[in-house]
Amino acid sequence: MRDPAIYRVRRATHHHTGDRWCIYPMYTFAHPIEDALEQITHSICTLEFEDQRPFYDWLLQRLIEGGLLAEPPPRQYEFARLNLSYMLTSKRKLAQLVADGRVSGWDDPRMPTIVGLRRRGYTPAALRLFAERIGVSKSDSWIDYSTLEACLRETLDEQAPRAMAVLEPLELVLTNWDELMGAGVLDACSAPVHPHQEALGRRHFHLGPALWIERSDFEEVPPKGFFRLFPGNRVRLKYGHVIECTGCSKDEQGCVTQVQARLLPDTKSGTPGADAVKVKGVITWVAQADGIAAEVRLYEHLLTQEQPTGVDGPDALNPNSLRSVRAVVEPSLALASAGSSYQFERHGYFVADREDHRAERPVFNRSVGLKDSRGK
Repeated sequence: MRDPAIYRVRRATHHHTGDRWCIYPMYTFAHPIEDALEQITHSICTLEFEDQRPFYDWLLQRLIEGGLLAEPPPRQYEFARLNLSYMLTSKRKLAQLVADGRVSGWDDPRMPTIVGLRRRGYTPAALRLFAERIGVSKSDSWIDYSTLEACLRETLDEQAPRAMAVLEPLELVLTNWDELMGAGVLDACSAPVHPHQEALGRRHFHLGPALWIERSDFEEVPPKGFFRLFPGNRVRLKYGHVIECTGCSKDEQGCVTQVQARLLPDTKSGTPGADAVKVKGVITWVAQADGIAAEVRLYEHLLTQEQPTGVDGPDALNPNSLRSVRAVVEPSLALASAGSSYQFERHGYFVADREDHRAERPVFNRSVGLKDSRGK
């Protein structure tokens, strides 16, 4: 047990106390005394404090013998610090990211801070489940970030209302709508708020002649195993009708700007005979008539290195850790309040941003995908 430095003398103006003091206790000396004065029973530390425990115990025992502290003294317990893959947990390095403007602040949804995780959509239940699953160890190890994501999925799946959203909109026109349904007519559709909680009721939206679908749901020349929209193929519009693709329009650069299809009569979900036409593909959609424009922020890992030990600088930052898209969401999300979470069907779990979300300008953050597909 070496003689530690327990205080230092510095004759300089302090930013809080001015010139009142010139003697400042060192952490090794202050730590056990503060724990005792604050009546801490278990002082939980990371492994680098293990070498300081003999002095911690010795100092408290001497102060008790001198009648300056009461028994029993606090006890120090050490455990391995949390190392999360693709993430920095060093306060010094995180502070540097904030100071350099690499992130928007301590509450940036990419930050492993409580305020950052909260803004990302992480719940107290998810963090408690994560803590239970990883346990406590005295061996240094790395916890895969997917473990944390799995805990969030598990807790949100039970409670998050469902909604349809189109993140990369492509226009779909039903060319025979006026003939079958009538000009200017919209077809009322509905779906459960949560598939396993009937008490939450249903959400309502409309199907019309012009829709938004995901750009990835159409292929002019489909690859093998593609069951969504391509010329001549039939799919079901989820909660709606079966449609058959008839073609597409392109711009001068050859990019698809519109998909055309015809609606098959008597195929609406939940009506007699709806299953008479068999299809392999089901796609989500939002009608242009009542869809709501929204900003959706798609977050990925903050770092590109899986185990960023010693990483300190911009080289390890993931340039694609944030991507913002202009999306369209179903009308039920007009009532979304800041901080409320939803499952966007087929996409994952999203939360209305706590800072920027407004009824007139919705902003949603992706919390986690529906499944872990990293590296696959």
